[in-house]
Amino acid sequence: MTLSKEQIILVFSTPKATNMASHSRPQCSLLLFLLFFATIFQLATSAIILLKCSESNFTTNSTYQSNRSQLLSNLSSAGWRTGFSFQTLGEDTDQVFGRALCLIQINSSDCQTCLLNAVEAIKSNCTRSIRAGLWYDNCFVRYSDTNSITADEKSWSHTVYALYQISNPEKFGEVYSNLMGSLADRVVNSTNLFKVNTANYTGNITENGVVYTGNITLYGLVQCIRDISPHDCYTCLEQYIGQFQASAYGQQCGATVGFQCYIRMETYQYFNLSLIDATPPALPPELPPLTKKSTASQISSGGKRRRLIIIISVSVALLIIGCFIGLLLIRKLRYTEEEMLTNNNKTLDLWSRERSADFPLFDFNEIANATSNFALDNKLGEGGFGPVYKGVLQDGLEIAVKRLSTYSGQGLVEFNNEIQLIAKLQHRNLVRLVGWCIQGEEKILIYEFMPNKSLDYFIFDETRRVLLNWERRFEIIEGIGQGLLYLHKHSRLRIVHRDLKASNVLLDAEMNPKISDFGLARIFGPKELQANTNRVVGTHGYMAPEYASEGLFSMKSDVFSFGVLLLEIVSGKRNVGFHRYGHFLNLLGYAWVTWKDGSISELICPTLTQVSQRQIERCIHVALLCVQENQVDRPIMSDVIMFLTTETIILPEPKQPAYFNVSVTEDAAGSCSINYVTLTNLEVR
Repeated sequence: MTLSKEQIILVFSTPKATNMASHSRPQCSLLLFLLFFATIFQLATSAIILLKCSESNFTTNSTYQSNRSQLLSNLSSAGWRTGFSFQTLGEDTDQVFGRALCLIQINSSDCQTCLLNAVEAIKSNCTRSIRAGLWYDNCFVRYSDTNSITADEKSWSHTVYALYQISNPEKFGEVYSNLMGSLADRVVNSTNLFKVNTANYTGNITENGVVYTGNITLYGLVQCIRDISPHDCYTCLEQYIGQFQASAYGQQCGATVGFQCYIRMETYQYFNLSLIDATPPALPPELPPLTKKSTASQISSGGKRRRLIIIISVSVALLIIGCFIGLLLIRKLRYTEEEMLTNNNKTLDLWSRERSADFPLFDFNEIANATSNFALDNKLGEGGFGPVYKGVLQDGLEIAVKRLSTYSGQGLVEFNNEIQLIAKLQHRNLVRLVGWCIQGEEKILIYEFMPNKSLDYFIFDETRRVLLNWERRFEIIEGIGQGLLYLHKHSRLRIVHRDLKASNVLLDAEMNPKISDFGLARIFGPKELQANTNRVVGTHGYMAPEYASEGLFSMKSDVFSFGVLLLEIVSGKRNVGFHRYGHFLNLLGYAWVTWKDGSISELICPTLTQVSQRQIERCIHVALLCVQENQVDRPIMSDVIMFLTTETIILPEPKQPAYFNVSVTEDAAGSCSINYVTLTNLEVR
């Protein structure tokens, strides 16, 4: 079984058949997902849940390839003993890092089998990838050329859930939030990076026409890769808990998996309740040692079954998509990766000659010296296409160095885009480009250093948010608005940013906001009002609905993102993520209801005391105008600035915001359709 690079395969197994009528409640589980597209891609039945292979490849028969093979063998041999293993092999550019994890609810024997299958699957599907990760049944395997997880890998996750008719979804959502949120809270205050627990929901659930009533027990589990910090674990769990709730509001079972953590909720007991508050499993009794002979036999039996399935799949696929196979192959083989990189490098070299007059072209050694050879101590974080480092030039100027991952084809489009745009943009509320560097495979952007980091560093932290009083927050709101207004109207080019969010608003020494990261920005013509794309990129929670669903974007898309950001600044809460908003999906829904009920004070950040209530309420009013479902109803940025700064203007009444609720589709008879839905996060930054 061979999969295309960076492809996600979703297949879940069903529990043993039971007599539903004999149960007092449904036993919901993740069901087999194998339909038309599995046939098209010739995949058939598989145990792979989430697979990612990097586009960057190692050289065939290289030392790295040899180290990778040995490391994966070591992982499968060692990981089952304690449920987790970290291995590294090689030195310098040939060094490989690997991790293997089994979910806490399976025993060591099942863990061993799962890891053996996972290692074979990742080797056969990511044949030359320099890094890859795979969820297989109840275990996870990852290898990489770096010890840290990349930003691209952090963005990959998958949610699967089932649709059922629930009599009281609001109450159900509250029970879910309390259950999963308490598990995440306990993880961060514990030495164990897993937690399990139960909660009870009272109500009716209709499944296949059968109504189950009474007290239904929910079983929740959260688990992280064991060698990450509790803070990183909590951040991942918070994101996935919110992602699942936003995607599967009111649904009683499902899971979200990714490269750092895993969450799952079911209505049947799929784990041992004695695990509650348990310590990580100790070393189990010795099982027979793994040998090449035993490993080969296990793989052989699985290989025969997979080969049979693939043969059947190929036969069916040829009947369905015969004429398309040639087209797909031609498109895939049109350019090799080396040719693509060569073309990009030629383009960048041409720009280096054309743009050197706009910004200084730095020597790579100068940047390496400024950052102490890109030392980890100087690493500020991970950007959209690579790491960002703090540096100090010889003249004492502090800089932020954005480095495209070496030998990577990822981020080249964003790099090209940003270097072209930033040269034409000059505004006090836009981050300033100091210079750039292109040398061999190195592509680097050098920005002014922002000592106060980004806006999300303050507003979402309970301790640091007190440093932002209302006057400071309003100045930040106005500064962001002025920066967007410049992009939309007053710059030499009309720019749609497409990725405005709290982490892309940097703060200088005086806490002045500066919009950053123009890798996804798009130039609009003088008469162009809207554009369409097949590549939807951006950040969940800030995307306008027409962009997320149809790929349509415009100035009004940035207005929507600004409205979300405005609500986050006022409330100190993230729009999407784990937050206790009761039965509301997100901050937008919560803000709308408090606005309609006249309880707007519940939305305001509790640290904002002794401030102008009228001004804050006006900001919330403007934010609700910005996040309306229909883009025609949203104001343009010049009106937004006027609404915020001129209190004598009477504001129009806002309409219900986007993403306020999720409805279950009904068939012609009006009954609730029961579908199994999956949501994959592919192009999110």
